[in-house]
Amino acid sequence: MTLGKFLAKQFIAVIEWNEPADGILSYRYPMRDQEIENGGQLTVSESQMAAFVNEGKIADVFGPGLHTLNTRNLPLLTDLMNWDKAFESPFKSEVYFFSTRLQIDQKWGTSTPITIRDKEFGAVRLRCYGIYSYRINDPRVFFNQISGTRDSYFAADLEGQLRDTIVARMTDIFAGSDVPFLDIAANQALLSYKISDVMKPAFATLGLELNQFVVQNVSLPEELQKVFDQRIGMNMVGDLGRYTLYSAAESLDLSAANTSGAAGMGMGLGAGAAVAQVLSNALKPAMIAPGAIPSQPPTTAPVLIGAPAGSDSAASEATKFCIECGKPIPQRAKFCAECGKPQ
Repeated sequence: MTLGKFLAKQFIAVIEWNEPADGILSYRYPMRDQEIENGGQLTVSESQMAAFVNEGKIADVFGPGLHTLNTRNLPLLTDLMNWDKAFESPFKSEVYFFSTRLQIDQKWGTSTPITIRDKEFGAVRLRCYGIYSYRINDPRVFFNQISGTRDSYFAADLEGQLRDTIVARMTDIFAGSDVPFLDIAANQALLSYKISDVMKPAFATLGLELNQFVVQNVSLPEELQKVFDQRIGMNMVGDLGRYTLYSAAESLDLSAANTSGAAGMGMGLGAGAAVAQVLSNALKPAMIAPGAIPSQPPTTAPVLIGAPAGSDSAASEATKFCIECGKPIPQRAKFCAECGKPQ
């Protein structure tokens, strides 16, 4: 290489990257046909890692700190780039930065209900959602498996893949779980731990580290939730007869509050009749002793004053009242047996 060509080349002396926004996982430093100066400075922040890539292959990876790029601390890159030949390099290396800080508040959820087998309800369809956080742990694996030679790679680009993986593994955990649906709410922390434990190897194959996984809610689809609420309501009612009385009384109070017009009056009368019927049906069993046979009330006939006891004619004869003393006397009597007044 002549001195003129050497001076004409543009060399990069300082390489660093400040993240301009959230959600960037990897970034390729713009080289613009420049070459890295021997002895140049590479600055890697605490929340970053940097990799030298030659022809799509990672040559060296640097952690946080200030690194001087020369032939002493870049043995592998030196062999690839031929820096030992006075910058006579036939290859061009690239620098990629990787953000290793936590990507928090990543949301996951089931797009459609998943069906599981429940001990109490049989087949149950569930919806679940929650949050998780992760970070890049192995830039080599992440570069080879995910980001590649793209100028930049964002967390949003990876969201769909991670969400589908979580839902698939979560379905397997639910299918093998012995926890009934009614007890899931009380065991959400344990469920989160199990899913996280299963998901960590899947994240590791992508060069990621799963830091936290949270199950925020497990619920039924709307149509099944209505049926479930009805069952809970029936269990809470307990004594159906007492609940019927309560409901009838409530309807009477509502109709009594609305007394305007003939419609309100008719509603009140109807509610009153309904309550009377309900109370009558409810009180009948309470008035009859257990095991007793209800009997018809005895029919009594009026007893005539002055008639012989046991006389059929006396039982059937009508009575009237004395015009003087007002005492009851037989209808056919001519005189009052008490005062003797003619009738």
